[in-house]
Amino acid sequence: MKYENLFQRGKIGNLTLKNRIVMPAMGTSLATSTGEASDEIIKYYEERAKGGCGLIITEITRIDNETGVGMPNQLSAMEGKHVPKLERLARAVHKHDSKIFLQLHHPGRQNRSDLIEGRQIAAPSPIPCKTIGEIPREMTTEEVEGLVKKFIVGAKIAQTAGIDGVELHGAHGYLIGQFMSPLTNKRNDKYGGSFMNRMRFVTEIIMGIRYICGPNFPISVRIDGDEFVEGGITLEEAIKIARYLESIGIDALNVSSGTYESAATIIEPISYPEGWKKHLSKSIKEHVKIPVIACNAIKTPEIAEKLLKEKDCDFVALGRAQLADPNWGNKAREEREKEIRPCIACLNCIEAIKNGTSIKCAVNPKLGYELEYKDYDLDGQGRTVAVIGGGPAGMEASKILAIRGFKVTLFEKRDKLGGNVYVGSIPPHKERLRNLISNMEYEIRKLGVDIKLNTAPTIEELKELNPYAIFVAIGGKNIAPPNVEVDGSKILYATDLLEREMDLKDKNIVVIGSGMTGLETAEYLASKGNNVTVVEMLKQIGPDVYDVVLYDIITRLKKLNVNLMPSSKFVGYGENGAIIQNTYNNKKSVIKADHIVLALGVKGLEEDPFVQELYKNFNIVRLLGDTRGAGKIYDAVKTGFDMAYVLK
Repeated sequence: MKYENLFQRGKIGNLTLKNRIVMPAMGTSLATSTGEASDEIIKYYEERAKGGCGLIITEITRIDNETGVGMPNQLSAMEGKHVPKLERLARAVHKHDSKIFLQLHHPGRQNRSDLIEGRQIAAPSPIPCKTIGEIPREMTTEEVEGLVKKFIVGAKIAQTAGIDGVELHGAHGYLIGQFMSPLTNKRNDKYGGSFMNRMRFVTEIIMGIRYICGPNFPISVRIDGDEFVEGGITLEEAIKIARYLESIGIDALNVSSGTYESAATIIEPISYPEGWKKHLSKSIKEHVKIPVIACNAIKTPEIAEKLLKEKDCDFVALGRAQLADPNWGNKAREEREKEIRPCIACLNCIEAIKNGTSIKCAVNPKLGYELEYKDYDLDGQGRTVAVIGGGPAGMEASKILAIRGFKVTLFEKRDKLGGNVYVGSIPPHKERLRNLISNMEYEIRKLGVDIKLNTAPTIEELKELNPYAIFVAIGGKNIAPPNVEVDGSKILYATDLLEREMDLKDKNIVVIGSGMTGLETAEYLASKGNNVTVVEMLKQIGPDVYDVVLYDIITRLKKLNVNLMPSSKFVGYGENGAIIQNTYNNKKSVIKADHIVLALGVKGLEEDPFVQELYKNFNIVRLLGDTRGAGKIYDAVKTGFDMAYVLK
């Protein structure tokens, strides 16, 4: 077997796992509003078990309603009413020979008062999280003792429901970690001060679970190998914590990193390479004998196998990889690596949660909708469908149509597939997008889609096909400021510049617009030695960019000396350069510029003459992706999938 370490059986306590693949806890917001496991979340977890995962660890599970709400629609383990649906969840996972742990959680200071009915958030000490910005009150000793009991109750509820074990979330700056960390625990009672006192909270929880649930009910503790914040838990301290936890009888350690104040080290944006923090788990593993689970931004079977072979960990935690492809495990075991839909580390999943919706994946439109989108209607009957545009929307539609039995012809005007996703893969750190393109192309070729590159079909050519339906995924129209002539040289669109991979050096370049396209184009240009300024009309750079992604790229832009100008409007181009108007005081200034690069987004093509001709000449015409209206990769893949799924 190619991945013999990855598919070797393993043990956590007395529990035997069929392989070394673990799905770590990730918030979904798919539970009911009262905390029961909904049919949606049960199906979500079952798909990952069916897909070959050895151990599933649920999302953060609430043990307290007063101060411990981590998100709306969150799994809960507080009362007997939560048992029946958790039992159904356990059975759904077990029937696929997989195991499941419930992760017990309390956010502590990393919470918001609006989640707990306006009450002040609570923590070990009144030290605010800089990311949240709310000052917590210090929990009383009696309150802490009460929370110990609530964690124990949560474990007993899990055991009663047939869940295989529990994990205590002591990482990522949450409550248990706050007690352990010298940065956030300044208490003067028995739960603060010395190392042993800081460990007392988790110790009492573990001892209580052992007493109530018995010696054979596995307990894992998730810890930070490094909090990556000044004054917080370092690797040296983490090793000490790990050894102590082992000494009091836990069965496994799940090693992660970071707090909300170092969030990029928890759920890494695209610039972080696979395995970047493997030294954390490796160092801890060298000091303990119990199994070590580790998340290392792993996406591929090759890297997962390498980490296990080199004894960096005992089990590989694959989180976002199994969101992108629930069949990751089976495909790896069967050596069908090319068929694995790759995670592109765009963080659309966590951004959706932060925005108050349920979890969503940019490359897997079925995520969270596994109940709605079960089986495909295989009723295509060889009917011809023309798909115009080979970006992610067009390729996803082609895939689903081909699966359903339609005869698909895909037209792409360029000499390669990928559309604007290929263009987006050109800036630094974006190479991973090409893995998505490769996967999608492999899938549609395998399904027999007729791909015609370098072809933009005319109405007459489409009529010759006599298509049952036409899917249009030709992208949107670039937006330019009024009265600005885009000549493709002095003034040009960012997408054109990237697609042509223009080799500009030692130039003064002004990028208009600070969305991701603008910021990534600025990085591309600055990395080639150009003097780059980014102009943004709004008061904040990257107004629509997820904060972790924004922080990541802004950090890199500052290292490249890119000048960022918020509250500034591009109003024209003169002999000396770009004319910029301050949106506060309306004062104008001139920035020396050899080139002006426009990154103001796109608009849909509903009124485009070609689209109107399609509507006139064909009965069924569907617009996908940016052709419908500006969006992200998620919107492109989703519309391609949805329209192809329901075509009748």
